[in-house]
Amino acid sequence: MSFMNSVAVVGVGETDYSTESGRSELVLSLQAINAALKDAGIGHDEVDGLLRWSVDTSSEATVAANLGLSNLSWFGEINQAGNVGAALVANAAAAIHAGLANVVVIYRGVNGRSGRRYGRGDVTGRSGRGSAAFTEPFGMLTPQHGLAMTTRRRMHETGVSSRDFGMVAVCEREHANRNPRATFFEKTLSIEQHQESRVIVDPFHLFDCCLETDGGGALVLTSVERARERDGHVAMIRAAAQSGYSVRNFIDTAAVGLAPNLWERAKITPSDISVAQIYDHFAPFVLFALEDYGFVRRGEGGDFVSAKEISWDGGSLPVNTSGGHLSEAYMQGMNQLIESVRQARGESTAQVSDAQFSFVDTGIGTGAVIFERGE
Repeated sequence: MSFMNSVAVVGVGETDYSTESGRSELVLSLQAINAALKDAGIGHDEVDGLLRWSVDTSSEATVAANLGLSNLSWFGEINQAGNVGAALVANAAAAIHAGLANVVVIYRGVNGRSGRRYGRGDVTGRSGRGSAAFTEPFGMLTPQHGLAMTTRRRMHETGVSSRDFGMVAVCEREHANRNPRATFFEKTLSIEQHQESRVIVDPFHLFDCCLETDGGGALVLTSVERARERDGHVAMIRAAAQSGYSVRNFIDTAAVGLAPNLWERAKITPSDISVAQIYDHFAPFVLFALEDYGFVRRGEGGDFVSAKEISWDGGSLPVNTSGGHLSEAYMQGMNQLIESVRQARGESTAQVSDAQFSFVDTGIGTGAVIFERGE
């Protein structure tokens, strides 16, 4: 069953981004949801679906009670650490298309700096259970430890360099410098500064690593017919996919398994995409995603980013145009979903002209969405 262009994101909302919000994660979620509903022009009484990240501490029942929702018929979560935003969009769109819900809100509220920190393994490590029992005793306690191994192997296989990774960070910082909401707004970064910054986990330099952020974000989804009641362009969902692809060779990302399904459902090719938002918990994985989704061939990603082809200023495929996780905020994909919608609606601070198709990945293959601009 295809929901191509029958469902749209009609509203987006976010809080400020900071290192100490001074608010609970529930309050951050509620503020973002209220902003998204206001953007959509939809009242609380029409919301009948809620979806969240499994690691979000605000349950659907708690959010519904605080918003005064009385007709909640669709709710749930997806358990895949922090990178399930696009998969939630796929689930919400499927529910609306099937008639199981009319207006679904996806939300995220996180004190990722002042509270539980991903960089310390507070959320994604130190469990000692399952496969972690075979890795954590030997020092693999945080995402960067395991992902550094994939990066080193890919460097060996393709010849990509740390300087290539640095150009990802530099281009994203240039985009953040245009975005007043970004953590690094008006704070420049040169390739020399990147290369001279300290190593966090080899081969990741400081500026290869995402931010730790307090903030909230939300999306409102409904039918395209209802979305067209809002003035301006419509961010229609051309295609969405999620994947449980298991990576065992330390070279591929999960995008290798997801990409064929996504492009088949969308009935377009990577060359049709005007702008992309790619999950950048670490800068190298932007480059790897470009290769594994088919935007460039395997081994060509380094030259592509070093030529600044991912830059808004003259690049053939601008990437992470709000600054991404490296320079705007780390919201586990939520802020990149919001930016992808803004690109489809023509509202970005680094707007790509004639952006008919806007691509977003929220987990290097665990989920991806293609938005199409509609009238």
